[in-house]
Amino acid sequence: MGHFISFEGVDGCGKSTQLRLLGDWLQRQGQAVCTTFEPGDTMLGQHIRQLLMHGDAPAPESELFLFLADRAEHVAKVIRPALAHGDWVLCDRYSDSTRAYQLAGRGLGEAEDLESLLAAAEAGVRPECTVWLDLPAEQALARLAGRTAAGGSSTRMDEESLDFHRRVQAAFEAIWQREPDRVLRVAADQDIGAVQQQVQRALAEHLRQQWPG
Repeated sequence: MGHFISFEGVDGCGKSTQLRLLGDWLQRQGQAVCTTFEPGDTMLGQHIRQLLMHGDAPAPESELFLFLADRAEHVAKVIRPALAHGDWVLCDRYSDSTRAYQLAGRGLGEAEDLESLLAAAEAGVRPECTVWLDLPAEQALARLAGRTAAGGSSTRMDEESLDFHRRVQAAFEAIWQREPDRVLRVAADQDIGAVQQQVQRALAEHLRQQWPG
């Protein structure tokens, strides 16, 4: 089996860039790498992503189930086959994003049995570690605004209120505090190269702890 690493954080924290850089670094070490993302990295997921990110806002419960459907398809069609092939799978968002955005951001956290729904969508496939790019919501939104002003695209999630993004950021921090052995906190308020060095060091240390010697 390969290695499954997820990348998490508020929109604008630099996940996609850091994931790409880590993938390039691993490939230079001779590793087979599968880089992927949620939602949208399957044929079904492309349709779901359009509904989630650019369509009319669904009810919070509907949004949750759309993300879970995307994840179930993603695990079956992309993640599990790549792991069986022995690849390093680097995934831009996974179940922690659902906990942060839907359960905390949308206020669904009090509903019953949501963790069992997340587990069903994962079908037993969980990241061995998660890189959390920690960036205050205010800084993240400033980055998003700058990206949009420069002609970049935005999604419905990007346009949520500061309070929403603060709830999401607080949820990621709570996840890290609950699972510090799995979640690797990386301060994302530095330049890209410095952040990548942190990512590589944190991952190397995690692997040494998991497989000493």
